[in-house]
Amino acid sequence: MELTELLKTKFHYDHFRPGQQDIIETLLSGKSVLGMLPTGSGKSLCYQLPGYLLDGTVIIISPLISLMEDQVTQLQRLGEKRVVALNSLLSSWEKQWILNEAHKYKFIFMSPEMFLSSRVQETLQRMKISLVVVDEAHCISQWGIDFRPEYLKLTDGIKFVGGSLVLALTATATKAVREDIQRLLFGNKAQEFIYSVDRPNISYFVYQEDKLKKLLELVKSLDGSGIIYCATRKKVEELYQVLKKKHAVAYYHGGLSGQERRVLQQQFLTGDLQLLIATNAFGMGINKDNIRFVIHYDLPDSPENYLQEVGRAGRDGRPSQAVLLYEEGDEYIHHFLQEQTNQSKKLFEIKQKIKDLTFEDPLIKKWEQFFPNEESRLLNLLSHRGTTKKMQLQKMLDYIKTSDCRRKFLVSYFDETLRDKNPKCCDNDGAVLSIITSEREIIDKALSWQMIIQKIFKNAKKD
Repeated sequence: MELTELLKTKFHYDHFRPGQQDIIETLLSGKSVLGMLPTGSGKSLCYQLPGYLLDGTVIIISPLISLMEDQVTQLQRLGEKRVVALNSLLSSWEKQWILNEAHKYKFIFMSPEMFLSSRVQETLQRMKISLVVVDEAHCISQWGIDFRPEYLKLTDGIKFVGGSLVLALTATATKAVREDIQRLLFGNKAQEFIYSVDRPNISYFVYQEDKLKKLLELVKSLDGSGIIYCATRKKVEELYQVLKKKHAVAYYHGGLSGQERRVLQQQFLTGDLQLLIATNAFGMGINKDNIRFVIHYDLPDSPENYLQEVGRAGRDGRPSQAVLLYEEGDEYIHHFLQEQTNQSKKLFEIKQKIKDLTFEDPLIKKWEQFFPNEESRLLNLLSHRGTTKKMQLQKMLDYIKTSDCRRKFLVSYFDETLRDKNPKCCDNDGAVLSIITSEREIIDKALSWQMIIQKIFKNAKKD
C-alpha cells in the first residue's frame, strides 16, 4: 500500500505535513532518524504510520503519563486495539498481564524507567521489535530543558532488546542539544530532519502591568478555549478560585490523582471546559486542535518551555494567540528554584562525607539509581545545569524587554533565521489582540448558547 493511500484510509488525512513523509520513508529504508518538528506538526504520525508497515512491535518511550495516555486514546479512536500504556498507574497484576501479552500489541508506550526495568527488558528481548521511538529526546541532554538521567541509559537498553531502528523526536532542541542526542543516542549516525520551531499562525503578546486585572480582562474578552499556565500548584488553585464563578474552568497539576487528571483532560478535549489553569504538568502532546489562546500568568523559565507550552494553541492552523503577563520580580521564583539546585550540589557533597544523610532531590535520586559511584560526574552536571538555567531565564527576561520582533527573537534562540513573517506577528510589529470587540457580542454569544440549550430541551420534550 502506498504511503498516501495508508495516510488517507487509516489516518483520514489527504496530505503529509512538512517533514513527516521524509522521516517515514527514511525509517522504512532501515535508517534511524533524529526528527525535530514544531509543536502541533504531527510528530506521532512519524511512528504510527510506519508501525503498520514494519513487522513487529513499536516501543514508544515517553516521559509523561499524560502524553502516553493521550497517544493511546488517539490510536484507539482510529480503531487500533493493539495499543497499551505500561505505566505507574497500573497495578502490579495489570503490569504483569501486559508483559505476558506484550507480543500481541502493535504499539506499547512506557516511561524510560519502565523500559529499563529488568522484567520489561527481558520480555522485550524475546519479542520482535520493529522500531524504538524516543519521544521528547531533548531529555537526554544536560543542556535540554527536561534532562533526565535515565535517558542516558536508553542506548544500552535499546541494544539489549535488539532495537536496531530508532526514531528520536523533539520540538525544542538547540544545536547543542541535537549534537548531544546524536552523540549519546546514535553515535552520530542518525539521519537528521530539522524543521523550524516557528508556528506562523501564533501571534505573540507581552503585557507588563497588574497581572490579575489583565487576566480577568482577557478571559472575559478572548474567544474560544484556552490554557492559563502558572509556575506553582498554589497559584493554579488561587486563580481557579477567582475564575470559577464566571467561567467554565478547572485546574490541573501533578497533585491530582491519575483518574482526576484523565477526567479533566477529557472534559477539556471535548469542550466542556473553556479554560484550564495548569502547571507545566499539563500539555505535552495533548491533541486538542482548537485551543485559541495560551496565557502565561507566570514567567516561563526558558524559551524551550515557553515554545512547548504556547505550542498547544492553534493546532488546526487557524490564528491563535500567546500572551505572557509579567510583573517585575516574577523571575524570583525561578531564582529560588535555581538556588535549590545549588543547595542540592552542596548537600550531595556533604552526603558523601556523612553516608547516612537522607536526601530527597529527585534528580540526584535518579542519578544514584542509574549511575551509582559516579559522584564527580553528577557534581559536574549540577554545575553546568545551574549555569544553563540562569542563561535560559535571562533569555526569557530579554524576550519580555525586546522592542524587536518577538518571533524573530524566539527562532534565533534556536539558531534559525526568520525568513517569512506573519503580518500579525507580535505586539512589537503592530499585531492587535483578537478579542470579542464589544459587550453586545458577548451578550449575543451568551444568548446564542441559551437558544441552543432551549432548543435541545424542546426537542427532548417532543421525543
